[in-house]
Formats: sequence, structure tokens, C-alpha cells
Amino acid sequence: MGGEAEPGAAPPNLLDLTIDNITPNTIRINSQSADARLTYLMARLVTHLHDFARETRLSTDEWMAAISFLIGCGKICSDVRNEFILLSDVLGLSLLVDNINHPTPAGGTEGSVLGPFHTHDAPVLANGASMTSDPDGEPMLAICTVKDARGNPVRGVHVDIWTTDSSGHYDVQHADRDAPSERCIMVTDDQGRFWFNGLKPVSYPIPHDGPVGKLLQLLKRHCWRPAHVHFMFGKDGWDRLITALYLRGDPYETSDAVFGVKQSLVIDLDKVDKETAEKYGVKEGIWLLKHDFVLATQEETEQLRDELATEALQKLGLSLKLVDHLPVPDLD
Repeated sequence: MGGEAEPGAAPPNLLDLTIDNITPNTIRINSQSADARLTYLMARLVTHLHDFARETRLSTDEWMAAISFLIGCGKICSDVRNEFILLSDVLGLSLLVDNINHPTPAGGTEGSVLGPFHTHDAPVLANGASMTSDPDGEPMLAICTVKDARGNPVRGVHVDIWTTDSSGHYDVQHADRDAPSERCIMVTDDQGRFWFNGLKPVSYPIPHDGPVGKLLQLLKRHCWRPAHVHFMFGKDGWDRLITALYLRGDPYETSDAVFGVKQSLVIDLDKVDKETAEKYGVKEGIWLLKHDFVLATQEETEQLRDELATEALQKLGLSLKLVDHLPVPDLD
């Protein structure tokens, strides 16, 4: 790898640069910021990009194809579709970043990928409301709790919920979308509970009509995700949890196109019995999703994150320190 310049060193004379000296000189010219974290990020990005090009002997045609691919990703992005998040998902980067930043303390609910279809216009609904406007599909009642690691209920948690309709499409994928559907926000009650009416989730393909879809074809990879429901939990003082629940037995359970499935998040659905039907005002025999989510406090997660970061950096032999939970060069 190329060496990193000393902070405060005079900017280089950018002349006669070669395969061997382009990396340290690029790092030096990028190292004039007072932001230590930015300087470190750029140094490592340049190092790995340049090493990739050297290791693969990257051709001009391949370099141009990559540039064109990124341009294509940008062109297809919109307010309701983010091809770059999709690209991050299929490369496994989304899950990696989430695991680094939101490690799961013992007993906590594991995270999963956000995906490209979360929106900020979901309506806040009262517990027991319906989040679907789809007349098709199989009705499902979801009854969930949110607790801390000691089993105490956590009240006042905002729970963002979203999933596809019965055709395997998110509402934003429909050109005639005029209001949110198959998504809502609920707030846990004093016993940490929330419950809603929706539809049994179905498998669906990620958008494959754009650059990411073409990449998957070239790689001989399928574009399918197993049936699931997304959840995002937020409350001051608690680590934000982005996760999903996946149906056991789905044909894509072990080959999710975006690597989101974890064994602890795979669930079985039951059927609503007579007593539950009467209590929640639904039909007996419809699908029932029951799950207990366990949140970690922000302090618990940050402590674990720092411990894991320190351990990982030591294994890599890097002389770094943590500032605001992020590694920067230790120059003291």
C-alpha cells in the first residue's frame, strides 16, 4: 500500500507522477484539511482504489465501463428510488456498515438492511389500525412487543413499518401512487406493545431494470428477496434499530439478493385463534405474526462498538485512536 504523508507537510509538486508515486502524492495533496477523520477516510479510499487498479491492471475500457455504470445509477435515481443504495445492498456493503455501526449486544434483536424503499411520508396510525389498502393478498395480524435487555417494556418507541403489497411491489413502484400504502408508523404503548393489520408478505425481485439489475445478470445472480416485513425503531437514548422479519421456508431464505437474512430474524407465522380474533377484532384463521423485539440503549451499543473497533484495529496492526467512536490516526 502507498504510504501516508505527515500532516502539515508541504504540498507536493505534482509533476512526473508514476504508477509507484501517484498514491502517496494524492494522499499528501488531500491531507491539508483540519478534519482528521476526513483526511483519514480519503487516505484509505485512495490507497485501496489505487491498489485495486494496480492489482487488477485495470484497463481503460474497464475504467470507462465503471464510470458509465455509476452515471447510469445516478440517472435512474429519483425521490422514490435510490439505485446507489441498491448497489450498496447487492455488494454487501449496506449490511457490513450496519453491522459495524450497530453491533448487537447479547440478547438484542439483530439488524438488517434498510433497502431502497423506505420513505418519510408514512402515516402515524393507532395500534390496531390497518396499514394496507390492497384488497388482494392474505390478511395478517401482527402483535409485537419492544423490550430492553432485562425484559422491561419500552414505551413511546416510534416504529416505522413497511412492506410490499400482494403483487410484490412497494407503493412507490406504482406510477399511480397518490398516497402511502403498506407502510405506517406506530408508537409502543405503556407495555411496549404495538399491533397492526396487514398482509402476509411475499417474495419479490429487487428492481432489475437498471444498472444494478444488469450487473446481477452479468454475475449470474438472481434478483429475488425472501418475503419479509421491515421495521425501524427510534427513541431518544436508544440505539436506532433497522431490521426485518423473514418467513421461514421461503425459496430465497438462504440466497437473499441483498444479504439481509439472519437466522434470528427468520420466523414462523401462526393462525389467529378464536380468543385472539375476538380480542383484536379480526377474523379467526387469518395469519398471525408475533414477535418480541429487544432494543439496546445508545450507551450499550456505543460501548460495544468501541470495544469491537479497538479489537479490529489492533488485529490489523493500525496505530489509531477513537474520536467520537470513529478511528483517526493516533499522532500523539
